[in-house]
Amino acid sequence: MIEARAAIPGLVLASTSPRRLELLGRLGLTPARIAAPDVDETPRRDEEPRAYATRIALAKAQAVERHDGEVVLAGDTTIAAGRRILGKPADDADLAAMLRLLSGRRHHCLSAICVIDAEGRIRSRLSDTVVAFRPLTHAEIDAYVACGEGQGKAGGYAIQGRAEAFVRFLHGSHSGVVGLPLTETRALLKAAGLPLA
Repeated sequence: MIEARAAIPGLVLASTSPRRLELLGRLGLTPARIAAPDVDETPRRDEEPRAYATRIALAKAQAVERHDGEVVLAGDTTIAAGRRILGKPADDADLAAMLRLLSGRRHHCLSAICVIDAEGRIRSRLSDTVVAFRPLTHAEIDAYVACGEGQGKAGGYAIQGRAEAFVRFLHGSHSGVVGLPLTETRALLKAAGLPLA
């Protein structure tokens, strides 16, 4: 594992997600500043999941005040079951409904990232990971809902936790499903001029 360095001057993480901060650390990066973007994440009528994830990542990056010389990194993770966008569950009943929908099926985890560099140039990438859940029993769904892990997570699950046992296969970026696709993030930050080896 790569050791985290001192804070990178000018790097702003537009997210309060501990998962994104931890993943950024795997690249050996620590942001100089963390900001909480205030963005309406309501999907637009007939908005496709890929367009939605990309739009929200951009909105989060733009919602953060950027000072001279700063580079802003923002991300959004969206679960798509067909054309249906599964955001964060509203309550336990919504979480259970999401898990029933994903049970025994493939879905897409779309992890969009957006970087605004020191000159204000915008760069973005989208990681599309196919995840398939094995069939889940009612008891498994009830137990997962009760543990609380799925609340606050896109699609109602955290692949880095108990829900990893639900996964039959994953094709794409595991870190993208967690919340920050590392390959794409590294490429964008390097293009933005950050000192990456």
